[in-house]
Amino acid sequence: MANSASGIAVSDECKLKFMELKAKRNHRYIVFKIDGQQVVVEKVGGQAETHDDFANSLPPNECRYAVFDYDFTTNENVQKSKIFFVAWSPETARVRSKMLYASSKDRFRREFDGVQVELQATDPSEMSLDTFVCRAL
Repeated sequence: MANSASGIAVSDECKLKFMELKAKRNHRYIVFKIDGQQVVVEKVGGQAETHDDFANSLPPNECRYAVFDYDFTTNENVQKSKIFFVAWSPETARVRSKMLYASSKDRFRREFDGVQVELQATDPSEMSLDTFVCRAL
């Protein structure tokens, strides 16, 4: 279904890969990009990949959407996991690209039932592991 604000559709592969991450936990992260008139999967990170792998998979000068399955241990020593939705919009990206991603974000984000934390990042410091730790607890 196309997004009413931007006319961007979401490919079925995006929804399928998210369900695999959420239910089967066989992906650490998924990076999505807008290609033409739809959002498509650009990269899928395997379960063994780390936060650094995820951060490095986002291009320095282009916008992307991503989901990241973050595993952590609480102060009570309990193992937990939270799914983050990341809207990556670096300052160096083209203005038109930033506008397209911003106008499509809410509709795209609603496709992913089960996301627990939403993060807007414009530079790598906003994607640090410390940011994930603070937002997860």
